[in-house]
Amino acid sequence: MTAIHSLQQLVMLVLGLAALGMEIFAFVEAVRYPAAAYAAAEKLTKAGWVGITGVAVLVGFVSVNAVLGIGLIAVVASGVFLADVRPAVRRYAPRRRGKGGPSGRGPYGSW
Repeated sequence: MTAIHSLQQLVMLVLGLAALGMEIFAFVEAVRYPAAAYAAAEKLTKAGWVGITGVAVLVGFVSVNAVLGIGLIAVVASGVFLADVRPAVRRYAPRRRGKGGPSGRGPYGSW
């Protein structure tokens, strides 16, 4: 029985860490987009989503070993942001271009 119990604990830890990773990603994405993009997409304000995803990160951190308890609320909140809000906000966010990229310019100038 102890082998099964240890395996269950390992699975819960892996799930908890994966959930925490998703919550951190959602928080970083919420911070990254400008407030005007949230308004243009007719979503809750940037401050609202940063707050929701920030609390989700804290709850996820505290409940890494208990994902199915209160940690599930944090996963759902982050999931809603990533599935609904992020795609809508991305449409209105200014595009960032790095070196090279689709602009037709290489690192040393135009092609």
